[in-house]
Amino acid sequence: MKSFTSLLQRQQQSLVITPQLIESIRLLQLAHTELHQFVEQEIEKNPFLDLASNDGGASGDVSSTVVDDPNIGARENHVDGPTRTDMPELPSQWKSIRDTANIRAGERPALDEFVASTETLHDHVARQIALTAFTPRERLIAGALADHLEDTGYLQVNLLELAGRLNIREADVERVLGALQLFDPPGIFARTLSECLEIQLRQLDRFDPAMAALVANLELLARRDFRALKRHCGVDEDDLLDMLHEIRTLDPKPGNRFQSGGPESIIPDVSVLPSPGGGWQIELNPDTLPKVLINQTYFAEVSRLTAQSSKDQSFLNECFQNASWLIRSLDQRATTILKVATEIVRHQDVFLEDGIAHLRPLNLKTIADAIDMHESTVSRVTSNKYMLTPRGVFELKYFFTVAIPSSQGGDAHSAEAVRHHIKAMIAAETLDDVHSDEAIVARLKETGIDIARRTVAKYREAMNIPSSMRRRREKRAGLY
Repeated sequence: MKSFTSLLQRQQQSLVITPQLIESIRLLQLAHTELHQFVEQEIEKNPFLDLASNDGGASGDVSSTVVDDPNIGARENHVDGPTRTDMPELPSQWKSIRDTANIRAGERPALDEFVASTETLHDHVARQIALTAFTPRERLIAGALADHLEDTGYLQVNLLELAGRLNIREADVERVLGALQLFDPPGIFARTLSECLEIQLRQLDRFDPAMAALVANLELLARRDFRALKRHCGVDEDDLLDMLHEIRTLDPKPGNRFQSGGPESIIPDVSVLPSPGGGWQIELNPDTLPKVLINQTYFAEVSRLTAQSSKDQSFLNECFQNASWLIRSLDQRATTILKVATEIVRHQDVFLEDGIAHLRPLNLKTIADAIDMHESTVSRVTSNKYMLTPRGVFELKYFFTVAIPSSQGGDAHSAEAVRHHIKAMIAAETLDDVHSDEAIVARLKETGIDIARRTVAKYREAMNIPSSMRRRREKRAGLY
């Protein structure tokens, strides 16, 4: 057998994933807060990047394209009005204590700066400890117990271990804890739900033996086993109903009435508004788009000064290329989000008009084929992105639901719309007409929805709706 060697020329195509391509893909799935953090980090590393100010300009002589260009859907509204210059000078006692010299002309402090701060639970407890006649040792114990107080009002600490750390007796800790449990709000410093309810009932002078038996058997109440509760409490059905109504007036988490932090709001990435000429107007929210600029003047000046050094020039060229890549990636990200949102609105226009009962089934492949992109790209775009609609704010993934076949041969129904039908059907029940899962299946088939009983049970449990037997029992007890 003869062996020989030869040279062959072959052409083939392959996809090479560069680090910049990986970063571009990662930018698609970032939420707007994470995107702003990423851009700030890039600006710190790159001397040619800058953020545009609120009026569209930058701190220096900058020549570039703003990312939130109106051509990709962002829009700015300008409201002009007369400016009053004849306002009288306020008396000094009514002026703000802020240094007005540090406020530039035309600026006004935010209204949030004048909102009174909300008292937290720990501030409320600390004020009561300061007003209580504790000895120095008891005040030390009270402060240590308050440090382990959760925002819900419960105390999560081992008293024996705490006594060992403070080098005091456990009985002293329990005595101070008993005093703290009399603080406002009622039920605070409880270690369990039963103890929380017991504290509130004792303060109402309603902790009799029957109520003590009910609080000690909360697991039976959770299972709605009223027959066993009547046996343990030694009461009849009417007395048990009165006790249950009294339990419902108590607060299982007394600390929640205090605001532990600032309110968290969702900033939508896309807004959908009715168009004056019909249809829908889809716009990107400019607040979620970083306004990144390239300082070309600075790049030209630095390049001229370092023209003799090839190493420095290579570094400058790399920074400029990275800056240009970031501008293109942000622009491509915004364009992709707008394309996906536009296609979603085109498929779910009936939902925007008539509500959740008309939500259509939709999958990623349908959107990907319509905009000529891969499913993984659509999946990344819809992650952690929100859309403001006349029906409310929804995550983009909310509009993608499984299809439920129709029993009448028509269009399929979305799983979310079916869950809405089930919830509305159960909400309209009466004590004499509680629907079982089989009855719900039959009623859904009458409306053209073909669904199995186990699917109804799965949707019902996902919405935290009890079975028909428990619903009938709760309706009879007035708890549902």
